Amino acid sequence: MKLREVVQILQAEVLCGEEQLDELDLMCAYGADLMSDVLAFARPGSLLLTGLTNIQIVRTAQMLDLPAVIFVRGKKPQDAAIQLASQINMPVLICQMSMFEACGLLFAKGILPCHIPERGE
Repeated sequence: MKLREVVQILQAEVLCGEEQLDELDLMCAYGADLMSDVLAFARPGSLLLTGLTNIQIVRTAQMLDLPAVIFVRGKKPQDAAIQLASQINMPVLICQMSMFEACGLLFAKGILPCHIPERGE
C-alpha cells in the first residue's frame, strides 16, 4: 500500500516528506510507545505509529530503516524531530485517531503486523 493511501485512510496531516507519498510502498506496520519494543519487534520497511513526540523517535526509525512515522492522538512532534525527519527525507504524519483505531484501520485494509505469531505461541 502506498503511503498516500495510508494518509487517506487515517485522514492524516503530512508534516514533511510529501514527495514520498507515492513512492513508499508499505506492507507492515508497528505501533508502540515503548522504544524498546520498537527496537525488538519492528522490522525494516515497517510504518511506525507512536504517541511519543521527541527526536529519538525519528532517530530510532532511521536506525531501524523504518521509512515513515505517524504520530497518533493528534500529538505534534517536537520541532527537532520534524527538522531531522526533513533532513533525512522521512515522511512524518499526524493522525487524530488513537493508536488502536489507526492500527485497526490499517490492518483491515491489508497492512500486516511485523510479527504474526505461530499457533500456540
